Amino acid sequence: MALVLHSWKTNKNAFKALIAAEYNGVKVDLSPDFTMGVTNKSPEYLKMNPIGKVPVLETPDGAIFESNAIARYVARLKDSGLFGSSSIDCGHVEQWIDFSTFEIDNNLSVILRPRFGYAVYHPGVEETANAALKRSFGALNSYLASNTFLVGHSVTLADIILTCNLYLGFTYLLTKSFTSEFPHVERYFWTLVNQPNFKKIIGEVKQTDAVPPVKTPEEAAAAAKAKAEPKKQEEKPAEPAQEEAPKPKAKNPLDLLPPSSMILDEWKRLYSNTKTNFREIAIKGFWDMYDPEGYSLWFCDYKYNDENTVSFVTLNKVGGFLQRMDIARKYAFGKMLVIGSEAPYKVKGLWLFRGKEIPQFVLDECYDMELYEWKKVDISDEAQKERVNQMIEDQEPFEGEALLDAKCFK
Repeated sequence: MALVLHSWKTNKNAFKALIAAEYNGVKVDLSPDFTMGVTNKSPEYLKMNPIGKVPVLETPDGAIFESNAIARYVARLKDSGLFGSSSIDCGHVEQWIDFSTFEIDNNLSVILRPRFGYAVYHPGVEETANAALKRSFGALNSYLASNTFLVGHSVTLADIILTCNLYLGFTYLLTKSFTSEFPHVERYFWTLVNQPNFKKIIGEVKQTDAVPPVKTPEEAAAAAKAKAEPKKQEEKPAEPAQEEAPKPKAKNPLDLLPPSSMILDEWKRLYSNTKTNFREIAIKGFWDMYDPEGYSLWFCDYKYNDENTVSFVTLNKVGGFLQRMDIARKYAFGKMLVIGSEAPYKVKGLWLFRGKEIPQFVLDECYDMELYEWKKVDISDEAQKERVNQMIEDQEPFEGEALLDAKCFK
């Protein structure tokens, strides 16, 4: 009897065993006609795994469930170095498998499940998971700065499992603005997914451009119902006399505003390229460029600063906000300051937006906006203009307090 893996084709948990099989030269067949929610609820499947989780490996000696256990079984069928070449290597392989599962995969799942409609969204839970994920990525990035693989000098099962877990993040959640902070993790991931044995199973990989929105329970239920209901056979409509032209993509309302004398990209370049005499060059250049008819400036203050009791959680909270503001990168520039030498930390920001008001699509799509008090800058008030200057140049102390960090959105 051949080894049969029961799963759908694009399941990253099935990839683990299939890639291990490629390295070991073991034949593992993917079960044909597997349908999630149907096949795994059948009596035959429940005999192999009583709780119906996917995948399950069917072997001549019985079934195995849990994806890491399946991958370990396949990796041990032949000695091809997937557990290293010594006892300590084997221990390190197991170590990184646990790290991949508990520090990477679990936190990705906490953030993704509400976005797929599988769990209720809680901002505090997501903030904790996001902070833990960044901490794990930081540790992994430091290790990979001097290591090509997790154990030794070739691919092991640890690399296979970690890469499959990272695949879920890179393709569904982790945009370039997140992963660019961890260049060694990026290099590692793209190196592994382009290895022939990985590519044969996974195929071409494309990093996501946006974080998926959170689904309400109602949306999730409606989507599940629509998926479960069989499609009614529709009468074939009569062929139209002439094929309709495709409808043009709707333009962003900000693109329809009258032209502005301020070119946002020119300001961003000036900001990035000014290394000395910042006041005389960048700040002066900003006000020379600024067009109050085409742009507006806004101060923002976080409403719940008393909750900012842990520094890295506060920093990740701000980082997550900036990540979700990717939708406005073409139309905005921002500075976010985390203020204070001890908890609770204050979060304040300055934003430049195209148009005279905060863009409606930003208010609608970035839920962080409602966590801040927003006040339009009165540029006729010299005190407010000076506050703008101080925030752009990260002046310290700011309003009498030390800066813990300053982040720029550009």
